[in-house]
Amino acid sequence: MSPDVTVPGSARSAAEILNEQIRDLWTRAGGRLTAEQRREYEQLLVLWAAAMRGQLVTAA
Repeated sequence: MSPDVTVPGSARSAAEILNEQIRDLWTRAGGRLTAEQRREYEQLLVLWAAAMRGQLVTAA
């Protein structure tokens, strides 16, 4: 899954979108991440943290 958080026409925040992607990743993984999934998780987490600080926005 791409960490692209640009969602045209979406009123959802980047943090909400990233949070959903993180949860989806954990659900797909069944609670145990492979090395590749761990890298994806870490990337999503960095983006989510930036969004929470207001440094990342989605397209409206």
